[in-house]
Amino acid sequence: MARGVAVKSSAKKKGVAFVIDCTKPVDDKIMEIATLEKFLQERIKVGGKPGALGDSVSITTVKGKITVTADSTFSKRYLKYLTKKYLKKYNVRDWLRVIASNKDKNLYELRYFNIEDDAAGEEED
Repeated sequence: MARGVAVKSSAKKKGVAFVIDCTKPVDDKIMEIATLEKFLQERIKVGGKPGALGDSVSITTVKGKITVTADSTFSKRYLKYLTKKYLKKYNVRDWLRVIASNKDKNLYELRYFNIEDDAAGEEED
């Protein structure tokens, strides 16, 4: 046996796809999905450089959903961080929140805060 011989692995790179579901805020015209897509394209870092997506990361929009597909490792938490940053920039963070779906582990949803419950609780006092 020769020492120092590297064995090539035949494993393929796994692609990761995450979805951000923005249907409710887009239908209510609180936000535009095109601005979120542009924001993500400008801010996602690949190799330490923001906006240089290249072939490794692709962002597509279908109806009210944005799909981010990455060939290499990509953190779901990083996508949530950028989405929250977008909401803060456009001053809708007070009404919307980013929630991971229970059904699909690669899906984030933008939902409204439950304001009715808070208002009913304050009126009773």
